[in-house]
Amino acid sequence: MRLPRPRTRPRSLAGQLFAMQVVLVAAVVAGCAFFAYVSGSEQAKETAAKQVRSAALAIAESPSVREAIRTPDPSAVLQPYAEQVRRDTGIAFVTIMSPDRVRWTHPDTDRIGEEFLGHTARALRGETFTETYTGTLGPSIRVVTPIRDGGRITGLVSAGITVERVSSQVRAQLGALGLAAGGALALGGIGTYVINARLRRHTHGMNAAELSRMHDYHQATLYAVREGLLMLDGQRRIALINDAGRELLGLEPGAVGRRVAELDLPAPLTGALLASEERVDELHLTADRVIVVNTRPVVGGEQRGTVVTLRDHTELQALSGELDSERGFTQALRSQAHEAANRLHTVVSLIELGRAEEAVGFATAELELAQALTDRVVGAVAEPVLAALLLGKAAQTNERGVELVLADDSLIDDGALPATLPQRDLVTILGNLIDNAVDAASEAVTGVPGPGSVPAQRSAGSGRAARARVTVTALAGEGELLLRVADTGAGIDPRDAAEVFERGWSTHGAGRGIGLALVQQAVHRNGGTVTLDSGPDGGARFTVRLPLTVADRPAPTTKEATA
Repeated sequence: MRLPRPRTRPRSLAGQLFAMQVVLVAAVVAGCAFFAYVSGSEQAKETAAKQVRSAALAIAESPSVREAIRTPDPSAVLQPYAEQVRRDTGIAFVTIMSPDRVRWTHPDTDRIGEEFLGHTARALRGETFTETYTGTLGPSIRVVTPIRDGGRITGLVSAGITVERVSSQVRAQLGALGLAAGGALALGGIGTYVINARLRRHTHGMNAAELSRMHDYHQATLYAVREGLLMLDGQRRIALINDAGRELLGLEPGAVGRRVAELDLPAPLTGALLASEERVDELHLTADRVIVVNTRPVVGGEQRGTVVTLRDHTELQALSGELDSERGFTQALRSQAHEAANRLHTVVSLIELGRAEEAVGFATAELELAQALTDRVVGAVAEPVLAALLLGKAAQTNERGVELVLADDSLIDDGALPATLPQRDLVTILGNLIDNAVDAASEAVTGVPGPGSVPAQRSAGSGRAARARVTVTALAGEGELLLRVADTGAGIDPRDAAEVFERGWSTHGAGRGIGLALVQQAVHRNGGTVTLDSGPDGGARFTVRLPLTVADRPAPTTKEATA
């Protein structure tokens, strides 16, 4: 069984260009050769015409010629003279004749005395002219000029060279011209082959249709992927970037061609983009986003650039934070359920012992203590998400021995927060601030850092707080939302105040210190501000102000608007 013959693959782009260039070089060389041949022919004819003209004029001006014409037999003197001139000048013939066209000289002596074949009328009028005429020796380029003796014309001179002799001279030059044309064609072919061999290596042997199809796929893939794609050249300039990449990095449409160092990106992210080694799944923060960066150098004998992929990790990071909060809340509820069972057993035991009044008093005190915070939060904070967050955090802090207090001036009326203010950002901001405050307050009491906490550094001379407490203020009014979290921890050294919002500012191991960086990012995303100072209890106090009017906040990006 014979296998079907494979379809003939179209010639590669380099092969097509090679064939086109060979044809073009051959056409150019042939055209130049033809032009040189025509130009050489015309030049040979002009040279021949000048040569015979000079000879004819010299003969017509010779005194010996005029003297010979006056003798009874001009041919006897003029024939040897004309032949000598013809041999010396290399022309075909020199004919001296009478005004009535009778030849006195001719290369063929039998033609002497016969009538001259050609035109003489213009010469008889005193002109010297050139013509191509077919005479006894064949077609020739000839000059006819008058011989003057005094004021009258006593004879005519016609000097000429045959067209065949001119053509033979051109044919002799044509051989050298052919060799030059062949050499030029060979050199052109070799140069074309070398250039196209290099082109074939760069195009990987693909033809024009394949390159066009690859370009279409490249463009479609570039703008279809949701991840950001960035390509840098060898000078670390942006050679290509898709829309997702520009959105993630916050760049303008004209970013192509700019150097990475000029993009005003955070220093760690700029360092990752400029690194010559490969980077894998590195987490970096911009002003508005958390992105995962992967870089891979493009190396082909030399470093030609870098391919960078960017993934938006903002929502995933926020969800991770919410999951941590929910996990902590669940653990707190589990602990509370255990404690509630213990209290219930206590109440039951008191009743069994006949101490009903003490049982009622114990149960009422526990209920009032739990309900007091709930009533305070629900009465002051009408925003359900913030209220639920505060109640959940209260349960968590209580399990860690930290008291969560809602400040007396806290008040958020129902509908005070606009729908354009993302609830997820509120959870990120307030949740992370409370978590860090609880860690700092707990560490100040126990001396043991909490999980994921920002290390609370003492100012000189500060002591530990007697009771761990976190005070939260939530107030909406006068066009802004105020969120303030203060703790009874050791506070933060003023020298470190500018660095606490940077990712990784932690001494508790890798992967820590991102909470406050996410807070600053969420605040910046909503056009607000976050400040750090010392609280009334000696610990750190973070104050966040968010505008409640749309005009004061930046427009959400496409992904934020659809989240």
